[in-house]
Amino acid sequence: MLLRMADGTVRAIDYKEMAPAAAHPGMFANRQEATVGYKASAVPGTVAGMGLAHARFGKLPWKDVLEPARRLAEKGFPASQRMELILALQVPVMKRFPETAGIFLHGLDRPLKQGEIVKQARLAATIVRIQKHGWHEFYEGETARLIDRDMTVHGGTIRYDDLKAYQAIERAPVEGTFRGNRILSMPPSSSGGTTLIEMLNILETFPSQLGMEGSSEQLHHMIESMRRAYRDRAEFSADPAFFPVPVDLLTSKNHARELARSIEADRATPSDSLMTEPSAEESQDTTHFSIIDEQGNVVSNTYTLNSFYGSQVMITGTGVLMNDIMSAFTSKPGDRGEVKPGKRPISSMTPTIVLHADGSPWFALGSPGSATIPNTVFQVIVNIIDSKMSLRDAIEFPRIHHQYLPDQVDAEPGALVFDVAQKLRSFGDTIKPKLRSQGDVHAVMVEEGTGWRLGWSDGRRGGRAIGY
Repeated sequence: MLLRMADGTVRAIDYKEMAPAAAHPGMFANRQEATVGYKASAVPGTVAGMGLAHARFGKLPWKDVLEPARRLAEKGFPASQRMELILALQVPVMKRFPETAGIFLHGLDRPLKQGEIVKQARLAATIVRIQKHGWHEFYEGETARLIDRDMTVHGGTIRYDDLKAYQAIERAPVEGTFRGNRILSMPPSSSGGTTLIEMLNILETFPSQLGMEGSSEQLHHMIESMRRAYRDRAEFSADPAFFPVPVDLLTSKNHARELARSIEADRATPSDSLMTEPSAEESQDTTHFSIIDEQGNVVSNTYTLNSFYGSQVMITGTGVLMNDIMSAFTSKPGDRGEVKPGKRPISSMTPTIVLHADGSPWFALGSPGSATIPNTVFQVIVNIIDSKMSLRDAIEFPRIHHQYLPDQVDAEPGALVFDVAQKLRSFGDTIKPKLRSQGDVHAVMVEEGTGWRLGWSDGRRGGRAIGY
């Protein structure tokens, strides 16, 4: 979570999941065991993160803040078309877990259909306990004991002591500038903010002009910026509690200028000439929201269960759906992403806030999408600042992705017109058209001149912008 308060305070809250004390390299027999079932879950951080944010910056009573969630759980909400489609894919795995199947599969193997009401009575009861006793209840109260008990019975690794020891961490955001505008983003343990600022710094060394959006020249410079920043991401991403991350180097203008000098005007740089090991895989199934209030307080928040419906495990008696974040660690000895007790896995989450040169808030954004997240945020920022697009157009504009390795340009439909694609191929780029959309940006903006609050929800996956 990234926050910029009306008084100018800027903070980041790292509530990434954490490996339990029993975690160790080689704990999984196969990839399936790391993604499905009780062992796949790391210690959840969302409740602690929201609790810390409320304690530091909240103004409404804790009970009132949680009441809409309790009401949704108790009274239910209609399943969406997207929910119906995704649940249909989950049936073969989800039906193995009775608590989860009871909510989403009618207790059997019949997934909810669009319009059916999703009620979660046990989750509502859990929220009531957290309303009454505070967020610590999840980590030290009855909910924690229920998680411990269910994990113990089913061979999971999370224990009561792991939950009690979990802490969300308040950090300073990473900061940079782009064309004179101030960029605030997420620091390590996420790699997203440093990667974003490094790309913007590299691109800034090249001039921009209106009408370049989608051109081979602009895209070439963006691809080469992505390639170099993602190369650094692969080498330096880590939980800072376990490895030092050179944030000042990665976000410096001098470093960007050095990297930009190796970019040729008409030639793609082969990624194997920049060789380092690629980063671990992440899930693309994440959630983002951006909020601004009437006073100008801004929040940009990204969080995840990792895969769709996480590990598929719903803790007995709680309605709490668990993550499969353990799959984000690697088993390679000595790797920065190697699983260790108390470690947070490498993440690409990039909640970002952009300020005008005078420090006043302009827009906030973020996206799901695994390794594509920094590139998605990067392109929307460039669309707004360099191409002067409206918030809607900047978000809906087709996107590309290059992450250093594999050495290829993934392109959404419409992102590369034929002539541009041919030009990039002549430079040496490998183009890979993709059918799956890239990202799902949700953003808010303060309109210049009027001060109006604007919002736009990406049409790629669904969602909406709401004003109160």
